[in-house]
Amino acid sequence: MNEVAVIKTTAGELVVEFWIEVAPQTVENFKKLATKGYYDGTAFHRIVKGFMIQGGDPLTKDAGAEARWGTGDPGYKIKAEFSEKPHVRGVLSMARSQHPDSAGSQFFICLADARFLDRQYTAFGKVIKGDDVLGKIGDTPTAMSNGGERSKPTTRVGVESIKIVSGDSVR
Repeated sequence: MNEVAVIKTTAGELVVEFWIEVAPQTVENFKKLATKGYYDGTAFHRIVKGFMIQGGDPLTKDAGAEARWGTGDPGYKIKAEFSEKPHVRGVLSMARSQHPDSAGSQFFICLADARFLDRQYTAFGKVIKGDDVLGKIGDTPTAMSNGGERSKPTTRVGVESIKIVSGDSVR
């Protein structure tokens, strides 16, 4: 069965198809976490205009942990699965630290072409519905973050839930 992720945000819904053929372990990890409700109540904690929106950090459920947002994970790392899939608008990819095999739960969605990420980050799906919502989230006003980057949303963009459903149910 062809499954998709329905990402329900405070700005609207995004529907993402998976690229199981190029990143099977990454897709399975994302689906497992989503099915467990791991992402419910998190937020897009990093928004870089014209580049990407990033979420999936469990620490974003706690406003008191804001100084550590961007460092949370499920307690394990997964192996990178690089492919020839290009990082273009709407592509879902795994966020990671310097080490290629350091991704766990954090993901990002490209707002524009970011081909410099190709074959260095695990792209594992693409937005097939809700491009307007992606644009709205990408336009969220931002302020300087702890890391000195203008990427901290000034208003919370919450992830209410991520549900894995049959692709046929959202066509």
